[in-house]
Amino acid sequence: MPNQYTAKDFKKGQPRWCPGCGDHFFLASLHKAMAELGIPPYETAVISGIGCSSRLPYYVNTYAMQTIHGRAAAVATGVKVVNPELAVWQISGDGDGLAIGGNHFIHAMRRNVNLNMILLNNRIYGLTKGQYSPTSPRGFVSKSSPYGTVEDPFRPAELCFGARGHFFARTVATDGPHTVEMLKRTHMHKGAAVCEVLQNCVIFNNGCYEPIYTKEGRKKNAIYVEDGKPLVFGEHDEYGLMQEGFGLKVVKIGENGVTINDILVHDSHCEDDTLQLKLAMMDNEHGFPVALGVIRDVDAPTYDEAVNAQIEEVKGKKAYHNFAELLETNDIWEVK
Repeated sequence: MPNQYTAKDFKKGQPRWCPGCGDHFFLASLHKAMAELGIPPYETAVISGIGCSSRLPYYVNTYAMQTIHGRAAAVATGVKVVNPELAVWQISGDGDGLAIGGNHFIHAMRRNVNLNMILLNNRIYGLTKGQYSPTSPRGFVSKSSPYGTVEDPFRPAELCFGARGHFFARTVATDGPHTVEMLKRTHMHKGAAVCEVLQNCVIFNNGCYEPIYTKEGRKKNAIYVEDGKPLVFGEHDEYGLMQEGFGLKVVKIGENGVTINDILVHDSHCEDDTLQLKLAMMDNEHGFPVALGVIRDVDAPTYDEAVNAQIEEVKGKKAYHNFAELLETNDIWEVK
């Protein structure tokens, strides 16, 4: 039976974000998720880098640390390895996590460190006042690209999967209940678990997720994936996803002989990530719904457990286990 907590037990301070910022929505969901998980505040650590979202450690009543730009994953890895009993939440924005912190991100994936890695993605640098970020789309006009960017963006799911990630979930900041559930699922996964949170920056990139930012919009333009359930979406679940060659296609159930039995069924636990990656890469610009939910969730050995097991194994083979024993391993002379 988990401990009984309320969101209030995890609240601290007065958030200093712009009114309407997606960080407010996410913080409220994080407080609720922590309360429902029942892990005491003194067994929880929140680590961030630099950016608007990285102010979050000041607003949680847990162990918390704002580190330096791009180094949240590195510090969080150290925290988890030396304190394996802690629930460690890493909070990064798309700039902090995927630009200067990109190398740490991919290696945390590769090593499979047992971290809850939250990527708050608003496709902009907000704290430094509106430069384009690694997730801004090609052609995006910003203060640092007044004529439009001439580069293609990172797609976080693709980066996660390419680095041999074993868990990837996605949610929208304004969808509170779903975000709470995704955060809980992220924590329950044993290993590097990435949860991408889509959110608007109301000052410098407002409306970047407009098609799915409202409940009504998500009914039309998003698909909630659940294990063992058909991949259907629409206001009345009238559309579904089928395989076409090596890709996917959207079909309308009941037309051209298509039945519910023809629709693909979601399996986040499949070792082969081919279909999972295709789901994660869908977008509205190419006529597909945006996939929300746990897209990949596969078990694998974790870095922190392996490191600590190795330490214990080596210690067991040593003739000494502390400094006093080390001194006594060789000849000893007593000087009087």
